[in-house]
Amino acid sequence: MSSRDHYHFDVVVVGAGHAGVEAALASARLGTKTALLTMSCDTVAQMSCNPAIGGVAKGQIVREIDALGGEMGRVIDATGIQFRMLNSGKGPAMHSPRAQADKKAYQFEMKWKVEQQENLSLRQELVEGIETHHGQVTGIRVAGGTVYHAPAVILTTGTFLKAIMHTGETTSEGGRAGEQSAHGMSGALLNLGFQLQRFKTGTPARINGRTIDFSKCVTQPGDEDPQPFSYLTEQIEQSQMDCHLTETTPEVHALIQANLSRAPMYTGQIESTGPRYCPSIEDKVVRFADKGSHQIFLEPEGRNTLEYYCNGISTSLPRDVQDRMIHLIPGLENADIMRFGYAVEYDFAPPTQLHATMETRRVAGLYFAGQLNGTTGYEEAAGQGLLAGINAALKVAGRDSFVLDRSQAYLGVLIDDLVTKGVDEPYRMFTSRAEYRMLLRQDNADRRLTPLGIDLGTVCHERAKSFRDYEKQVNRARAAITATRYQGNSLEEWLRRPEITWTDAEKMSPELAAMPLSRRCKRHVEVEVQYAGYIRRQEAEIAKLQKVDNVRIPESFNFAGIPQLRYEAREKLGRIRPETVGRASRVSGITPSDIAILMMYLKAGEYSQQPSD
Repeated sequence: MSSRDHYHFDVVVVGAGHAGVEAALASARLGTKTALLTMSCDTVAQMSCNPAIGGVAKGQIVREIDALGGEMGRVIDATGIQFRMLNSGKGPAMHSPRAQADKKAYQFEMKWKVEQQENLSLRQELVEGIETHHGQVTGIRVAGGTVYHAPAVILTTGTFLKAIMHTGETTSEGGRAGEQSAHGMSGALLNLGFQLQRFKTGTPARINGRTIDFSKCVTQPGDEDPQPFSYLTEQIEQSQMDCHLTETTPEVHALIQANLSRAPMYTGQIESTGPRYCPSIEDKVVRFADKGSHQIFLEPEGRNTLEYYCNGISTSLPRDVQDRMIHLIPGLENADIMRFGYAVEYDFAPPTQLHATMETRRVAGLYFAGQLNGTTGYEEAAGQGLLAGINAALKVAGRDSFVLDRSQAYLGVLIDDLVTKGVDEPYRMFTSRAEYRMLLRQDNADRRLTPLGIDLGTVCHERAKSFRDYEKQVNRARAAITATRYQGNSLEEWLRRPEITWTDAEKMSPELAAMPLSRRCKRHVEVEVQYAGYIRRQEAEIAKLQKVDNVRIPESFNFAGIPQLRYEAREKLGRIRPETVGRASRVSGITPSDIAILMMYLKAGEYSQQPSD
């Protein structure tokens, strides 16, 4: 095949990490001819950092991905080795599922899903450039000069753009240990006028479990009754593996302090910003100097390996310092280090350059998803990939775009935060970021989003049928507790009392106890009833705010032409160009008075055309 050969697709996805696979699968499932290009077919959906899916707020995102027809939830259910519901002692808005993964099994299972998918071609290619014509993307150019023509392209390049790895004074090119850096794409994006900045992330050492003294560690088993991520998984069948907990010591901290002069973060060797909520161990020791210890979670990487991930001591310290540090930790005195920790610096594109559809403002048909947008985490990346894949396919088909509101999903919060506020550190989702988290619980993601997925076409027949059956079950349960009375009150009124559970209600009514209801249905209805007051208040607040928030701002609106707006407001709104008043109000630095002035002009229809570039 000569360098002049060309391929023609509807959508091309660049990068086969967690964002890329969800983007490609979503696009293909909408009937769009899709190509998924990766530097190596052997690293599809590889877990570069900790071998786990879910966590606080992240678990809710995985449930939402699943509810919309994505794949992450089903794959972790099939390959997980330990399942836990975090924050189970708190209110239901805080409950977050998390699972340890068999790292290689997860990767192979996801690759298998990609390979089986109709309309999807997985190709091993080194992408070197982006083809455009008059502001519209037309394809991707790969090594050798071959072009993949497509009216929609999704970039999910992770941490590979001009990536440099640091271990002490030693540096090498690469976005992941053993893999090369991608240079051509950064230059291509800069040539198209995109702004790029630098972030950094890191990873800890991995050790051989055979050399760990677990008697000095605290055992952390999984839940006795593990809850699946996917609404299509009835039950977790496989056995679970234990994790273990140890901690650093004052001796470890003294060693790190004594070697900060060799730590890239403190010598100026690394200049970019890292994730504040997942700091390196040297950063923890400096920032929290009063703490005598920091927890370390020893997490198995799979059933057929003895490799353990040391969660909590991400580092870029030199190898000899890492070696001494590990051996000062209780239980790890004789540990054999299989891989040393390192930090990675990489280019990312500030996400205020995107529409809420994940399409770039500068080049039509070009979409960004994942860590390229300045985020961190497999779950945040997968969610962005899913939405980018959906919107790229919809655009190619000439259909309306798909954008989730902050009140509909954590995915809506994620995208809104990125495109309106931007990032000054790698973005990580937390429950505190969601104003309406009582409505956005992990137990009701399917009721919030699966009907939307059915309408879009991303939800398969099996999932649609399962959802409708579950809806009927919930409706029967609600009708039963409303109609059934005990000692003068309905069972619904009894369940509103915090001390009354569904089990208590079943004791009050043998008929209710005899109803064929799933445990998930019972728990869901119990939560909906017990927190009905909070839910109603949040729903009323949403309805009130949406009257203003959903007011559209014309694409041609000239913010610079409003003299009453402060200079900062004119500059930021003109640069970010929010599509609605709600998004404008969430742009950093925009005040209520700015929004009042904006609304005055919108209501009066007094705005001029945006000057062309």
